[in-house]
Amino acid sequence: MTFSILTILIAILIIVIGTSYFKIHPFLVLLFATLILAFFNGFNPAQIISVITSGFGKIIQNIGLLILFGTIIGASMKKTNATKSIANGIINSLKKLPLPFAVSFIGYLVSIPVFCDAAFVILSQLNKTLSNKTKTPLIGLTVALSTGLFAPHVLVPPTPGPLAAAANLKLDNIFLLIIIGGFIAFILVLAGAFYANYLANKSEYKESIELKNDPKIKNEKLPSFFESILPILIPILLMCFGSIVYNFNIPNKIGNIVSFITNPTMAIFIGMLLSFKIIKEGLIKSINSSISIGVKQAAPIILITGMGGALGAVIEQMEIENYINNLTISSNLGIIFPFLIAAFLKTAQGSSTISIITTSSIVFPLLPAMGLDSEIGKVWVIMSLGVGSMTISHANDSYFWVVSQMGNIDVKKAYKTHTVGTFIQGIFGLLLVIIFYNIWSVF
Repeated sequence: MTFSILTILIAILIIVIGTSYFKIHPFLVLLFATLILAFFNGFNPAQIISVITSGFGKIIQNIGLLILFGTIIGASMKKTNATKSIANGIINSLKKLPLPFAVSFIGYLVSIPVFCDAAFVILSQLNKTLSNKTKTPLIGLTVALSTGLFAPHVLVPPTPGPLAAAANLKLDNIFLLIIIGGFIAFILVLAGAFYANYLANKSEYKESIELKNDPKIKNEKLPSFFESILPILIPILLMCFGSIVYNFNIPNKIGNIVSFITNPTMAIFIGMLLSFKIIKEGLIKSINSSISIGVKQAAPIILITGMGGALGAVIEQMEIENYINNLTISSNLGIIFPFLIAAFLKTAQGSSTISIITTSSIVFPLLPAMGLDSEIGKVWVIMSLGVGSMTISHANDSYFWVVSQMGNIDVKKAYKTHTVGTFIQGIFGLLLVIIFYNIWSVF
């Protein structure tokens, strides 16, 4: 069994080296690592094909449409400027707070339906405008936005990473994940805001002439805050409603309808329809464009997620949980274990989503040994590997370059600010997970 553990470590190294050094597409690297793992653990050829296709298919069946609908919502909100409307609404509501905190809260809301990379590109112009208008150093607002976007990106569905982790760990209660993930992410966004505010206070303001007197910014038409927030808010409320009424005795016909519309896939589908409602001009053309963009964004994620499921299926067949049980891993060490794997993968190969998918696939067979195979236990595992996947964003991470280039900061300064910010969030996130997990364990 020691040999099986060693082959898993080799598979992790193959994933890291293949994606980070050789820059091979993660789908192919995960497939190769899965085949190597199965071959060296004595799987016969027919069994290898069966396990891989089964693991791949189950994951796609569980979350394929969730990811697709989520990316379409993000594309539609970007096209209709709904994200900017949400940003302006938050700024107007939080005038009494220091500006970095308001910008962090913008990131918190916008990153739930929109990838953090794309959201930063969308909102970076707004950041520069705010910097010029308020004479706030841009570096503070840049880090406020980057850290505000990052936390929900790795912790709160319908972002693909947490959804994929839920599927890999066979978590049924997505709403519970949204609530706990949203709570932890909010605290981490606050941590990022305090750090960003510190940077703003100690930095010197330099005027950016890039957006000065830009008529596009002044005359831009934005949808209302209310209709902009609906594609995010309604799916969450529907899933919440479904969880509340689950324990009540409801007549079959009504119960079936409630179950149908509050199912996570249907709830996010409704959110997608609401995102189309924001479109005011060229409805059919804009809808088709949003779907095309969403499909392009979702396809690689679905493929990588499916292959992560195949890797997990192979590890599950290896039945290593008895060996882990003999190691007498304590529950406290168990909750740290997913963090360590995810942090290693993230730091080595750069992608938070790949880190989340791979780590969740690896740890799933170990959940019983770690005492984390309940619904709430699986949520804590996702929190642990989620904050691990934040630690740390540096030069091999595309998000690092988006932040440095769009935020007008050089690489050296990006390391000292953005990278440090993600490290603070990751370590603080681990401490939060350990504290809250132990509080939950008492009860």
